Amino acid sequence: QVQLVESGGGLVQPGGSLRLSCAVSGSINSIVVMGWYRQAPGKQRESVTTITRGGMTNYADSVKGRFTISRDNAKNTMYLQMNRLKPEDTAVYFCTAVGLIGTTMTGYWGQGTQVTVSS
Repeated sequence: QVQLVESGGGLVQPGGSLRLSCAVSGSINSIVVMGWYRQAPGKQRESVTTITRGGMTNYADSVKGRFTISRDNAKNTMYLQMNRLKPEDTAVYFCTAVGLIGTTMTGYWGQGTQVTVSS
């Protein structure tokens, strides 16, 4: 089992920055990929960015050049640095992880943290 706890959301003005954190605990060594998803009101949940165990990253076109995913293995924490925020970035942001044990893959989700971009 893997537990994920997000923090760092809040209200920010357009053009501002926020950094989200995701504290990871449990079977950390089983994790093969982690990432951030978001869900805006009335919209489907969408992938924002992912990072593999090997450090390869991927970003949605809508956030490329503005968002950066990173991790601190010593602190068992993943981050999402969000710069030049836009109103359309407003959403609940979820930390996710995929664990692999043997041939069994399991997905995990955090509880989500609200990000609101508004003047």
